Amino acid sequence: MDTARPRPTSTDTPPTRPAGFWRRCRKTPIGVQSIIAVGLGALIGSLAPSAGEQMKILGDVFLNLVQVVVLPLVFPLIVLGIARMESVKKVGRIAGKAILYFELVTTVILLIAVGLAKLTGIGKGAPVHGADATDLEGLGQGIDFHELVLHAVPKNIFAAFGEGNLLGAIVFALLVGVAMAAIGEKSEPFAAVLESVAAVMFKVVGYVIRVAPLGVLGFISYDVAYYGFGNLRSLLGFIAVVYAGLAIVIGALFPLIAAIYRIRYVELLRSIGGLAGIAFVTRSSESVLAPLMGKLEAFGVSRSTTSFVVPLGYSFNTDGSVLYQAAALVFLANAYGADTSLPALLLMVGVLVILSKGMAGVASASIVVLIAAGNSIGLPAEGIALLLGVDFIVDMARTGVNVIGNSLAAAVVDSSENRRAAKHAARETPTERGVTVLEKEPAQ
Repeated sequence: MDTARPRPTSTDTPPTRPAGFWRRCRKTPIGVQSIIAVGLGALIGSLAPSAGEQMKILGDVFLNLVQVVVLPLVFPLIVLGIARMESVKKVGRIAGKAILYFELVTTVILLIAVGLAKLTGIGKGAPVHGADATDLEGLGQGIDFHELVLHAVPKNIFAAFGEGNLLGAIVFALLVGVAMAAIGEKSEPFAAVLESVAAVMFKVVGYVIRVAPLGVLGFISYDVAYYGFGNLRSLLGFIAVVYAGLAIVIGALFPLIAAIYRIRYVELLRSIGGLAGIAFVTRSSESVLAPLMGKLEAFGVSRSTTSFVVPLGYSFNTDGSVLYQAAALVFLANAYGADTSLPALLLMVGVLVILSKGMAGVASASIVVLIAAGNSIGLPAEGIALLLGVDFIVDMARTGVNVIGNSLAAAVVDSSENRRAAKHAARETPTERGVTVLEKEPAQ
């Protein structure tokens, strides 16, 4: 009878342990996994530089996965968001509010950066004359606004998708959304297709984000192995000023804006903090564009506002990048002994206000804008080569701030629209009641 009940053997239990271990690993928050990946990457880059440089492929694969899904998701979301607005007039109103907000906030950030850099005197005595300018080859052509306009209005939308032209996709999506709103019910079948595409892409984004820690591991390993920490000593002041400026923006300016528009800023940070962390270590704001819109929608920002303002902000609202550029220009001006009087500093701010809006679609955008701005005020491009050695350190912070800034911009525009709707409803309600009473009185 004992043979009917086989004894459990020692080989029956071990398979459940690895399954439980991997299940617990999968349940660990992405932020925690990314922090662990940062530590491992720093160790690999320091102890085995050759292996660290080879691990860059992990980061490149992750970014390729992200870029594959960005446009197929952003395009239907923008189209649907615009098509479902009450009128084309609302589209123009939201675009106007967003652009006005971008201009005002970036100008304030530029003034903060220039004032902080001037106050601390960064760059005085910096060894710029020994900088190697070979890394700047191919970047000194500046920004061609003629090309920028053509970039925004591509002649072939499929080529624009193939090139990852986000600005061109936004413009085309704007036209398609307005056309769908104009024809009304006839566009419903196409809208249903776009809804399905967006749902599928959101699912794909979920899969891609799961491998984000591997991308973090690859990028940190490569950065530490390739760049090292040789230039840190002479540029610690510059790094400290940039990080201090970004801290002022996140800790003072953004909370002030949020308080004016009654936005729960701390809760917003909690909602998007993990994504800002991923953008920080990968140095790519595009890596979190798709999930960021989902987080903002869950936070309470309407889909129509989010899907329009956030992609637009990726091109025209680079808060962290403009702060870095302003600090870098003052650093170079002090290093070369150039004029840093108030009129000269205001000229720097004016140049950056204009040039920073031409960053969309430009490779190595921050460096290109910095070269163009430096040339316009008479600073040689060779000094910028010195900053390239620590660019990856400040790039992480400015990218994370870009994500937070665009999230706040979407929340501000949406709050403004909600206030307008509430005021409009409050004005209409008494009138509607009066019309109802007047209509009922003759019947009585």
